[in-house]
Amino acid sequence: MPDSLDDFQKNRADLNEEILACGHLGIKRFFALDHQAYEPGALSTKTKELLGLTASMVLRCDDCITYHLVRCAEEGWTRAELIDALNVSLIVGGSITIPHVRRAFARMREIAALKP
Repeated sequence: MPDSLDDFQKNRADLNEEILACGHLGIKRFFALDHQAYEPGALSTKTKELLGLTASMVLRCDDCITYHLVRCAEEGWTRAELIDALNVSLIVGGSITIPHVRRAFARMREIAALKP
């Protein structure tokens, strides 16, 4: 992994702050919409984060995968449940997602090491 989880989270937070401070209304609205999509509704936030993870795997976005793995852990998904979701992502996304599955396993190891 090129960045540690701490580096990833700090960089993400710093850049999000800079982006939101630029004052562009369309960007602010999109960020707000993204945040609102994961709030509880007919589906729980927990379920929506797992959906975000599987979509990110299929779209092959490592930053998004890391973000959703962290959020899934915060929402209480177990390692076994995450692995089952990664299997669905692999089936939907095909063999091209295998490198992302590898990196997801590395991130899960890193996230697990942070738990008390």
